[in-house]
Amino acid sequence: MNSKVKEFIESGILEAYVTGSASSEEERDVLYMKAHYAEVNEELQKLEEDLEKIADGMAIPPPPGLWDQIEAEIDSLERIPNKPALKIDHDGSGYKKETGSRQNNFIEVEAESTHMRVHKAWRWVFAAVFVLGKIFLAAAIYYYLENRQAQQNIQDLKQQLKEVRGK
Repeated sequence: MNSKVKEFIESGILEAYVTGSASSEEERDVLYMKAHYAEVNEELQKLEEDLEKIADGMAIPPPPGLWDQIEAEIDSLERIPNKPALKIDHDGSGYKKETGSRQNNFIEVEAESTHMRVHKAWRWVFAAVFVLGKIFLAAAIYYYLENRQAQQNIQDLKQQLKEVRGK
């Protein structure tokens, strides 16, 4: 076995490739080495088989009776008679109802208005939240300006202190 191939196999790139954690550059390297060296291909197959054995050993079987429940559910769906369903077709002026096949199940939804209705008690809550929002916005702007002015005063005082110490 070529020392370059042996070093490549022992580098751990094959394991990363099999587990799906290899970068795109590493994947390209693995695919190149797999195509050109039979030893890499054999080692890759062994790793895949080992991973399958580990997965089979760690597999949790489904609860007993699950397949019977699934089969019963499917059988019950098959026993439902085919009833005509509503189908909605848009004809440009509005919607019209038509009976259609069971495969096209539509539910008609019509609304009189495009506006949302809110209970009267909630209107006061929305108004209060709006007013409080404006108050907090004004307070934030005020304190921002005050902070900026205080920072400027601090800079001026530092400059004056430097001038006094410099004399």
